[in-house]
Amino acid sequence: MPLPGSRDGPALIEALAKSLSRCDLTREEATRLLEEPETMHALLEAASTLRDRAWGRTVTYSPKAFLPVTNLCRDRCTYCTFRKDPDDPDAWTMTPEEIEAWSLRGRALGCKEALMCLGDKPELAFASYRDLLGALGHRTTADYVHRACEIALRCGLLPHTNAGLLTRDEMQRLKAVNVSLGLMLENVSPRLRERGQVHQWAPDKEPARRLQMLREAGELRIPFTTGLLIGIGETLAERVDTLFAIRDLHRAYGHVQEVIVQNFRAKPTIRLADAPEPGAADVARTVAVARLVLDPDVSVQAPPNLSPADHALLLRAGLNDWGGISPLTPDYVNPEAPWPHVETLAATCRAEGFALRERLAIYPAYIDRPGFLDPALRPRVAALAAHAGWARPDAEARPA
Repeated sequence: MPLPGSRDGPALIEALAKSLSRCDLTREEATRLLEEPETMHALLEAASTLRDRAWGRTVTYSPKAFLPVTNLCRDRCTYCTFRKDPDDPDAWTMTPEEIEAWSLRGRALGCKEALMCLGDKPELAFASYRDLLGALGHRTTADYVHRACEIALRCGLLPHTNAGLLTRDEMQRLKAVNVSLGLMLENVSPRLRERGQVHQWAPDKEPARRLQMLREAGELRIPFTTGLLIGIGETLAERVDTLFAIRDLHRAYGHVQEVIVQNFRAKPTIRLADAPEPGAADVARTVAVARLVLDPDVSVQAPPNLSPADHALLLRAGLNDWGGISPLTPDYVNPEAPWPHVETLAATCRAEGFALRERLAIYPAYIDRPGFLDPALRPRVAALAAHAGWARPDAEARPA
């Protein structure tokens, strides 16, 4: 039946019915679902239904240690507080000893993932950092990250690296010491690289280069995490284009294990300090449209610390994963936003009819899929999976 106040009500209800029948939405339909607030209830209901079909009533998170290997970065995104220049008093490149100490502490606290997070190719911008790498015995940041992952593995953690743009050869080498890799696509619009836009001074945010890395990761059979960043000046149609690009790459290679819907947060020290943040309804509609556009086997995630008052709403929007939560380290990308207490998050999930379970940094479907996990890592994954609360999809949590 038509939605009150909506000219497109009948057509959008038909589009939702089509998605429930496993037929693809068009770009126009997906964009109109984001634009039309009157569709929100029906949109969230459809997305929740699709989530339940694919993932049951189990919602997951990864207990992780967030290791900022270096916060030096050659890019200057106007929304970022993570990146630093070498002369900044908060500039930091972790030593091997620090990586080991933090990994051991994380494992003692129950972490299973070591998230290696760092800036893009700082060696191309800073001579002092090149000297530091040389003193550590490495030529490139990717080489040093490989060493960091070896350390984390020895400490009992499973590495997941998000190092910005990597070459095919770098990804191939890192696959031997990582159970998955990641790169936020953020948005596929070249417009955001233009003068005055958020990525004007960020050469590594060129969409074509990031799409190439996602494609090469698929060719290399690497379980992959990507996502979109909303509220950085993109149009709703550009959000949808980003989701479609991810979906098409996953259909070609089957490697995208999860997609993050991350909302921009304003901070006083950034150029966008006064920019409006996406509202709760906007984030929820984007999560729901992501669930409708992406294939059922792709996990849809939203960071719980960036929407602390909206966890129940996000569950109703079709979310099935909260991403990494650390008992040890803050979110260095959004340090003002603390992780939720797992017990509190679990209580919210229970109130909405869900069970909260741990997962690993590699999703279950990729553990036994040929070519997606280095054989040398298989015993480590099996050992941690045996202790995880959700090592495989819970058949009891799925609808009959």
